[in-house]
Amino acid sequence: MSTSERAVVIAIGAAALAACAGLPSATGKPPAFGAAVSAEEIARWDISIPPSGAGLPGGGGSARQGLKVYEEKCQSCHGAKGAGKPADPLAGGIGSLAGKTPLRTVGSYWPYATTLFDYVRRAMPITNPLSLTDDEVYAVSAYVLFLNGIVGEDAVMNAQTLPQVKMPNRDGFVSDWPPRARN
Repeated sequence: MSTSERAVVIAIGAAALAACAGLPSATGKPPAFGAAVSAEEIARWDISIPPSGAGLPGGGGSARQGLKVYEEKCQSCHGAKGAGKPADPLAGGIGSLAGKTPLRTVGSYWPYATTLFDYVRRAMPITNPLSLTDDEVYAVSAYVLFLNGIVGEDAVMNAQTLPQVKMPNRDGFVSDWPPRARN
């Protein structure tokens, strides 16, 4: 990983952590550092979505709806049609990973569509993480999948359909979860 890639990862992590740290507790105030946190508060902060899609929220959106969200909230960083600049490209590169100049995009590299939803919801837009509604996240996820030729323009992504999307690189990763016993 290059220094600039590390800087982006650190910036995204810091933005997501800051956004989560600012979530109010049940009392309406952020918890004090070191204070005990209730199970209810943990459940509100635990917004992770695994590859299976367990925990995906209600709502939904199509690529057509996602185009508007993308143009308003994503295009300034990821370029028209996900082409990149100044941030990484989101589309293209399918089949390039084994070549001399691999292009790692959502379509070429990411193994699960649910990971796209999870990442967009918790970290995007980078200037205002956790600001998109669930419908907006579903719609922009559908749009990015559409840009990569993975779903059609009218496909609706929701808690039932998103986990069913077969990403081109799904079999390109070897899972070690749960960890295997090593000899």
